[in-house]
Amino acid sequence: MTVTKGKTPATNVGSADNLSAVNNAEEVKQKPVAKTKAKTAKRTAKKPVANKNTANAKITDCDPCDTLAATFERQFHGALCRDEQAVNDIYSALASTVKSQLLPQWRETRLKDNQYQQKQIAYLSLEFLMGRTLGNALLSLDLTQETNDALTDYSANLETLQEAELDAGLGNGGLGRLAACFLDSCANLDLSVVGYGIRYEYGMFKQKLVDGYQVEQPDRWLREGNPWEVRMANHAITVPFFGHTESYVDPEGHRHYVWVDTQDVQAVPHDMPVPGFKNGRINTLRLWKAEATDDFDLAEFNDGDYTEAVARKNLAEQITMVLYPNDASENGKELRLRQQYFLSSASLQDILQRYITVFGQDFSRFSELNVMQLNDTHPSIAVPEMMRLLMDNYGLGWEQAWDITSKSVAYTNHTLLPEALERWPVRMLKNMLPRILDIIYEINARYLEEVAHQWPGDNHKLASMSIIEEGPEPHVRMAYLAIVASFSVNGVAGLHTDLLKKGLFKDFYQLWPQKFNNKTNGVTPRRWLAHCNPRLADLLNRRLGEQWVTDLTQLTALNAFTDDKAFMKQWQQVKFDNKVDLAKLVLEECNVSFDPAMMFDVQVKRIHEYKRQLLNILHVIHLYQRIVAGDTEGLQPRCVLIGGKAAPGYAMAKQIIKLANNVAHMVNSDPVVTPYLRFAFLPNYNVSAMEKICPGTDLSEQISTAGKEASGTGNMKFMMNGAMTIGTLDGANIEMLEEVGEENFFLFGLNADQVSQLKTNYNPQQFIQQSTALNQVLNMLKSGHFNLVEPGIFDSIIHAIEDPFDQWMIAADFEAYKVAQDKVSQAYADQQHWTQMSIRNTAASGRFSSDNTISAYRDEIWLAK
Repeated sequence: MTVTKGKTPATNVGSADNLSAVNNAEEVKQKPVAKTKAKTAKRTAKKPVANKNTANAKITDCDPCDTLAATFERQFHGALCRDEQAVNDIYSALASTVKSQLLPQWRETRLKDNQYQQKQIAYLSLEFLMGRTLGNALLSLDLTQETNDALTDYSANLETLQEAELDAGLGNGGLGRLAACFLDSCANLDLSVVGYGIRYEYGMFKQKLVDGYQVEQPDRWLREGNPWEVRMANHAITVPFFGHTESYVDPEGHRHYVWVDTQDVQAVPHDMPVPGFKNGRINTLRLWKAEATDDFDLAEFNDGDYTEAVARKNLAEQITMVLYPNDASENGKELRLRQQYFLSSASLQDILQRYITVFGQDFSRFSELNVMQLNDTHPSIAVPEMMRLLMDNYGLGWEQAWDITSKSVAYTNHTLLPEALERWPVRMLKNMLPRILDIIYEINARYLEEVAHQWPGDNHKLASMSIIEEGPEPHVRMAYLAIVASFSVNGVAGLHTDLLKKGLFKDFYQLWPQKFNNKTNGVTPRRWLAHCNPRLADLLNRRLGEQWVTDLTQLTALNAFTDDKAFMKQWQQVKFDNKVDLAKLVLEECNVSFDPAMMFDVQVKRIHEYKRQLLNILHVIHLYQRIVAGDTEGLQPRCVLIGGKAAPGYAMAKQIIKLANNVAHMVNSDPVVTPYLRFAFLPNYNVSAMEKICPGTDLSEQISTAGKEASGTGNMKFMMNGAMTIGTLDGANIEMLEEVGEENFFLFGLNADQVSQLKTNYNPQQFIQQSTALNQVLNMLKSGHFNLVEPGIFDSIIHAIEDPFDQWMIAADFEAYKVAQDKVSQAYADQQHWTQMSIRNTAASGRFSSDNTISAYRDEIWLAK
């Protein structure tokens, strides 16, 4: 980094690239991509040799009227200089070829959007869990068959090449995957939306299991480059840190503020295409990479101080090095804050520059033509940053800047857990972002006047609603900041939004009821049915036509086939074949043999106490005890699969993973048990794994403590693919139940109100004594049966279950969960009825398409009709 004095400029730097021309209003429009299907020319085939250094090969110039096969041949033999047929080489050539097919439409889209032909939406998110790009791009461009034809002379198949692509794991779980689904739906609905995120060098860690324990390893997803991205160096942005604030009064008597002595970092955008489904729109995911303003101090280097010469460069690049650094330490907290400001500042500067290119510095139409959607609390620092840019860089007064900001920022909340709402120490902000802290204090002071008018003389209300949480260590409540500035605050499921209004944000709802609304989450049917489940997609196409891919409500027509025996047989065959694929994955990754004839019972998601993987494991122990005791009457053979990652600093979640693996060892090593029960913990669960898991699942476990899960999206993916749900009245489960009916859903447990009432006088021992099964399970745990050579390692789990302050209510819900699982076994025994339930679940999933969700954002929040 370098130190610069004076106002931080908002300028572009860098060189041109193969997409930069799209920002030139005089760019000549390109010809559309040809859709001609031509036979593949014969090519000389040679034996493969390994090579891993081709992923960043530059795209060669291509005629947009070229067939895919011709472009692919030129890529493979020309740009990559290859005659051999290593899988990585073929994948790189194919990815570059498909991207070249995208480029003309991508240019057209950006040219149109840069001219503000429709309202511009910026989706700011610290996470984008995109997964693999190739298969989804081919589906959207209708190039799958043409690609298969082009590969015939290369001794490769498309499935193998898709496996060669590394997941872009730039997210932790549902939040990042939701963002990816939303971008897909925005493109499908022909909305002008740019996703703004961070190009983390290392994504979500790779999870390895060592003696049953989670071990984190770096996820070097960029080790072979990213053939889908385009580095837009000429669009780089300068982002300031540290320094201090100075002020002066102009001749007209107006006070101005200047952020000086800043340590600046360059934010360099790397753009990835987000294609709509066969509609010609290619939106952009813009990921920012942090770079030093200068590589290193050459004078220091020449003087022999090599370490110091590159230290500033390294410090700058740390910002985008890793997704979610462990914030247990002070350094970790600082890095998280730097990431959030880096994303927000770079993105807002980019948005403002695009606007200025068309309208100059007349901001009167900005809020009419732009919306910045904050995906959770992480980018809420965009609020004071927007104020800073408008006032300090463009000379607007406070009132005008606030009017623009508060009419163009919208906030989505994704959590009901108060501890998950970010709070930053005032001292940290004062040191790192002094000008931003000044603005936050001013926002708070002005906003508290409105609170005081609403509740005169209520000092307690002022303190509880203040953006600044006072105390020995004052903090900034970032969620409050987002609510105060946003014109829209939405939850992501009906129950979640209701609980926000009545609980977490009750005072704000009383102050501004018009701001609050619900937008239930959804998932894209392109990736989560059409792409990941081609067998079922083909069956649906043959019976319903292909329109369901863009209008999932058409799946309701499936209800007419629940008595069609031929169709039901086809449905069963699809599920069985998908289970065979899932069984192969489990065998490869877990060395556990799953029998596709058994019921596949699956829970895959982030490991957290509120998601209650522990409840699932306790039930597995109960089944294990029954089988060992010879009590197998009415027991349907099942294979239980759990997968997910625990946050590196989350000790209890890691213990739950260890328990799962120890229990799995005992279950799978007992020949008396395995005909009825098998159990595996899938390591390194990610998007690509889920693409194989959800088509092959019979029973979806959505068993969170009621009132804790905001929405959930895994539940929707399973439902879409015909799995039955066992779940609580939590998150989007409630709406799923409404759609499919109680007869096609296995409901159990306390509801949110009951959980809240029970919390004040919770006695887990009462529930343990009332449940013979739970009592026996806990006795087996206490005996050390699952940790014979590791005494005491599960004591913390046992204590948590028996703790009167256990907010997850494991003991309270166990017996009801067991009864519901007994009903599952009974239902699965009647395969005809189970298949009818499966068809009805898929038929009812239309409400949970992200197209439906984004349509609601478009019509009710963004007003981008």
